[in-house]
Amino acid sequence: MQCRSGFRLRHFISIALLVAAACFCAASQAQQKNAAPPDKPKIRAITAFINLDRAQYKEQVADALKMLKRAQTIFESRGYQVQTIRIATQPFPEYTKGLTTQQAVAFFKEYDALAVKEKFAASIGPAMLNPGDSEAQADLLAEILSNTKSLNASLAVAGEDGVNWKAVGAAARVMKKLEESTLHSQGNFHFAAIAMVPPLTPFFPAAYHNGFGHQFAIALESANVVVAAFKDAPDLATAKQRLTDSLANSAFDIERHAGRIDMDTGWTYMGIDLSPAPSGDVSIGAAIENLTTQPVGLSGTLTAAATITAAVQNVKVKQTGYSGLMLPILEDTRLAQRWSEGRISIDALLSYSAVCGTGLDTVPLPGDISAEQLSLIIGDMASLAVKWHKPLSARLLPVLGKGWGEMTEFDDQFLVNAKLQPLETK
Repeated sequence: MQCRSGFRLRHFISIALLVAAACFCAASQAQQKNAAPPDKPKIRAITAFINLDRAQYKEQVADALKMLKRAQTIFESRGYQVQTIRIATQPFPEYTKGLTTQQAVAFFKEYDALAVKEKFAASIGPAMLNPGDSEAQADLLAEILSNTKSLNASLAVAGEDGVNWKAVGAAARVMKKLEESTLHSQGNFHFAAIAMVPPLTPFFPAAYHNGFGHQFAIALESANVVVAAFKDAPDLATAKQRLTDSLANSAFDIERHAGRIDMDTGWTYMGIDLSPAPSGDVSIGAAIENLTTQPVGLSGTLTAAATITAAVQNVKVKQTGYSGLMLPILEDTRLAQRWSEGRISIDALLSYSAVCGTGLDTVPLPGDISAEQLSLIIGDMASLAVKWHKPLSARLLPVLGKGWGEMTEFDDQFLVNAKLQPLETK
């Protein structure tokens, strides 16, 4: 009896172990099935565009958030990680008419507090969008951003009729004001001088619209897709085709779900910005080095930039915004490293922008740079945008009290610190 009982016990234990192993395997397979593959992009932003009315902005925001949260739920249920939901408006001077500077700042403090409370990123659109707009709009913008924590905005320095040199100087003065008046000079992270940037761009701080609103667009964070596509690619043609195919797989899927959101909510889907934005260690710099086998900044970088942009533009989905290559120095650990090593310069970034990109993004600068020097840099970016009729922007980050050779001390989860470089090299 004892022997038989022992046999039965061992038999039951064996069966239990087999069942447990089968359950574990099934659970593991389900987990792998539901997990995002390593080369699946994140959704950097779902951006809603509203025609803000000060008298009913809280109701408008609530309506937009209802759509955004539904969209976030749909995408996350399909395995996409959504980093942020965002709301952008028409140019802010259109809804601050008649207000004093104090009244306008007070309103935007309330709007800023609402954005923090409801956990959405907010852009209030550009100043000086039209050539005849007053420089007083830029002065007001500087006051708004100096007195709020999370609002984003821009200033238009070029459009279809060329470079607005008055706006170029105004943008430089805004940058100096934010350098001096915000903690760690971080206010400029929320501000950009924009040139030829179209409405309905989902990336911040450039996002705005100039129509009726009630629209939305999507921005990706997909540097990891580029890394995977370029790894061990035998030649440029293969690398380009791999990237187009990888982006297309996700883009068509995202577009299909966006169409469902459009039908379900009544918010019009305006497209996707396929620019492969990086984030920290998920590095577009590393992707470029996979292709060139050289540090970013050396020969081959421009060819890689052109290859990425061509691959992005070959994806036949409804595109909006920049839809090129982004090289944000302080949002990418590899780019920050190469900047600190002196391998990347402003002139190099502008040359890459001729075949791709967004211009000069999160570029750290010494605090003793003058407004006149900033104007020259912004003017070069604007001239390039007009020449090639392409969207570019300048998000320059001069750091108060810091000189070249010193490290920045930004305190933001999205920024990497780097060594400041001299403006010109001999």
